[in-house]
Formats: sequence, C-alpha cells, structure tokens
Amino acid sequence: MTQTVFIDGAAGTTGLEIAERLSGRSEFALVTLPDAERKDAARRAEALNGADFVILCLPDAAAIEAVAMIRNDRTKVIDASTAHRVAPDWAYGFPELSAAQREAIAASARVSNPGCYPTGFLALVAPLVAAGIVAVDTRLSVNAVSGYSGGGKELIARFEAEPDIGFRSYGLSLNHKHVPEMQQGAGLAHPPLFAPAVVPVYRGMLVEVPLSFDTPMADAVVDTLAAHFDGSPLVGVRRGDESELLLSQKDAATDRMELTVFADPAGRQLRLVARLDNLGKGASGACVQNLNIMAGLPETAGLRL
Repeated sequence: MTQTVFIDGAAGTTGLEIAERLSGRSEFALVTLPDAERKDAARRAEALNGADFVILCLPDAAAIEAVAMIRNDRTKVIDASTAHRVAPDWAYGFPELSAAQREAIAASARVSNPGCYPTGFLALVAPLVAAGIVAVDTRLSVNAVSGYSGGGKELIARFEAEPDIGFRSYGLSLNHKHVPEMQQGAGLAHPPLFAPAVVPVYRGMLVEVPLSFDTPMADAVVDTLAAHFDGSPLVGVRRGDESELLLSQKDAATDRMELTVFADPAGRQLRLVARLDNLGKGASGACVQNLNIMAGLPETAGLRL
C-alpha cells in the first residue's frame, strides 16, 4: 500500500535531498504544496494532518509549531530540527545507537532525526561507554569539520561568494545546540567540549574524538566498535594506518559512515574518526532510513550506498 509523505520545508537542502531519495519509489507518494501556499497556515495544517508521514525540515520554533498543528493520532512525524532530540517522548532516530533503538523507532509516532555531528560522535563513543571502555564521567572533546552545505542557504551563499575562506571555526561560546544531544546519547556525566568548523567543500564531514589510556586499549576499542556495528549495511569500522584520511566531496555523497581508529605504537593514544556526509547519514539519508523503519520497509531502500 502506498503511504503519503509531506515534507514541511521541502525547499531547503535537506528536504530536497529527501525528496530525491523518495523519487520513483512506489511505497510512498509525496504530498506537495504550491510555492504560494507553503506558508499558508490552513493549507499546511491540511497537509500535516492528511499525510501518513510528516518530515519536518524547519527551524526549531517552526518545527514545534508544526507538531502542535497535527490534531490526530495517526500521522507519524520525523523532525530533522534540533527541537526534540533530547525530548523524553520522542524516539531518537539513530537506529545503530543500541540494540533496542531500531525497535524504539519502529514503534514510535514521533522520531527526532539526529544531528550530523552527533551522529559521528555517538557512533564513536556510545559503544565504548556502554562497554565500560570509556567511563561515564570522562571529560571528552570532539573536533570536527563539515562541508558548508550544513549551514543552510546563507552559509552556502557566503562560501560561494567568498572563495578565500579556508576554515571557519564556530561554536566558540561552547554552548552549541548539539552538545546536549551528544551527552545524553552517549550517557555521559559531563558535556563534551565540542569544537566544530566549516571548510570549503560543499558536503562531507570528519568527526574526531581523541582518547588517551594508561594501558594499551587500541585493540579493545577496534573490537568493540566492530562488534557493535557488525552486519550494519551503513556503518563500517576499520583500523587506520599512516595513509591520509581525506575529506573529499567527490566521495561524500553517500548514506554510509566509516569509522576509523588510529593509534600510537603502544596503543594508548587514539584518534577516533567518523567520516560521513552531513547531508546523507547526517541528515536526509538518516531521515529516509528512519522513514523506512517506521513504515516497516527495508531500512536501506532508496539510500545511497
């Protein structure tokens, strides 16, 4: 049976890429509004309440408003904003986070899509915390760079207009909105120190977590991550060598994520790196993966593998 999907905020980068992944699929039919009606409250309410699934690609306040406009208990919602990522009555939409997460998403009518940076951070850290390799009271830092497409239309326009920008650090107030999501998802007692930056590539990102141990732990870290993601069609784990780790937008357009563990010869100092597409596994690909799970379909259907 074909199910209807309304993307509220379909004109943005995330919404456009979700629509591309759903294009041509017989399981879903997109509900669309003419450009002149996209901000009409009555027409939006009609679309929000008439669809089987709603995907919100909106700023936080607008996403909260859209959820309040849904007056039935039938419509299922995936929110790509930050608004509900730590809300207790929303399922967190990272199926690979734990053994129970996929089932929680399938059973929920309200799913919050993870942030791009938290997706990489949690993939690297959450399994190690669960295994006791990283203590819950560890004070972690996370360094990350992303393509500028993750910043929306204004940042895209700025990078395209100012080709001399080589590196743009931000989140310097140290209270970035992704931090609560990282802390809660990993089960940490302290918020991680998050140092994000944007570089002059359109898409793709590297998320790095450095770790230091008193005893050799490289093998245990690699084995734990490999076991956690064993059989995953979207997340791979490998032991790094001395070759380069590149961020190439040519290779970034994928809904997969690669985790690499680099270690010193003693296995005590580690650099854990997640490479993913901020628009793929970090946004639109994750939305479609969650939609597939909620609809009872193969979770990789329509994804870029």
